[in-house]
Amino acid sequence: MPLLPTFGEQSINDLLLRFKNRQINLDPGFQRNSVWTPSDRKRLIQSIVSNYPLPSVFLYKRHHNGRLVYDVIDGKQRIETILMFTATGRFRRQKFDAKLDLGDGLEWHDWSTLRREPDKRAAFEGYKIQTTEVEGELADIVDLFVRINSTGKRLTSGEKRHAKFYRSPFLKQAEHLVTKHHAYLRNQQILSPAQIERMKGTELFAELLMSIHNGGPINKKTSLDRAIGNDAVNGNTLGRLAREFTKTIRLLRRMFPKLHQTRLHNSADFYSLFLVVWEMEQDGFILRDSRRNRAAFELLKKLSNGVDELRDQLRKLRTARPSQRLYADYLLTVQGDTDSSANRQRRREILRGLLISLYDRQDERRAFTVEQRRLIWNSEDKQICARCHKPLAWSDFSVDHIVAYARGGKTTLKNAQLMHRRCNSSKGAR
Repeated sequence: MPLLPTFGEQSINDLLLRFKNRQINLDPGFQRNSVWTPSDRKRLIQSIVSNYPLPSVFLYKRHHNGRLVYDVIDGKQRIETILMFTATGRFRRQKFDAKLDLGDGLEWHDWSTLRREPDKRAAFEGYKIQTTEVEGELADIVDLFVRINSTGKRLTSGEKRHAKFYRSPFLKQAEHLVTKHHAYLRNQQILSPAQIERMKGTELFAELLMSIHNGGPINKKTSLDRAIGNDAVNGNTLGRLAREFTKTIRLLRRMFPKLHQTRLHNSADFYSLFLVVWEMEQDGFILRDSRRNRAAFELLKKLSNGVDELRDQLRKLRTARPSQRLYADYLLTVQGDTDSSANRQRRREILRGLLISLYDRQDERRAFTVEQRRLIWNSEDKQICARCHKPLAWSDFSVDHIVAYARGGKTTLKNAQLMHRRCNSSKGAR
């Protein structure tokens, strides 16, 4: 069914009453977050008081539980600004003032001072805003939302995907992970707070989830929409992807606590580093050794500095030296189409090549065999616990890795010692 528009106008007082009666929904699923700055909001109030015209507000008219509701398609920032300035409802704590001319020149005024001027209050509340009310299928409304955001701040690619796929479990999982790791993104300067608000974080995390599912880098332009809208990723699979994602983020935080000091904090570079760490964890590499991690970080810093120096050198029209070939190869992947699968794959190869030589793989066999248990028991003259130094009994002993298995210790007799079961449990990976 085609969209059915109705053109009209509403006063600010009409909008305030509708909001108080819960008839205006500022946050339908397809809407984006608030993106206006305080300066944007002050300028809007100045325009209203000066009686300048504003762009139309688009509203999706529908019935919910027998009540008429208007979902805001376009104009959310304007309506929110009016609600903030007038300290209405849940926006009471976000009130602000603006530099207004109420007859005595430009001065700072808030709603409490403006409303004491009867003529000015009447003019403000009676200010007419053009409205377009539409009815129709939700899919058409979402398409309209994406199309009409040509006034104000345009939708980012992440906001467009949110609008189209806001019901997608895949997208909801990505949004949940952004909320959970918001501080990490901000502290490591992977994304700015403004980028996170505009759903760049959701876009990045959705890419990483799908890359884990894919087993390696994906082409952002051709894969992401198809991935987010794909219902074939069931709940169990999505849960596994989220667990592997969280484990990798924790590893990155532990391995490279000062990542922001290198170019690897840039989202394109971070994407590749994340997948290399995820892949190495899946391949059984020991990534929790602090000494090796410090060495790995020094290699990343050297790569980062080398790429930055080469870029500066090329800007000065000085060609790359043969010793800078690795830096030149990496630099090529972060120029032009940084998100193509070919560039992502090459970055992955370079980063993996740097890191893989530093780390050992875990022994494929973790538990000592029955024969190994007997051999180590019978090789000791006195069976004493290596931890508490008290005698052991055959019915209460275990064979412990001297160098913990989690730290790369091998399951061999040279790396074995007798221990009480409870002592072994309390020792952990130490």
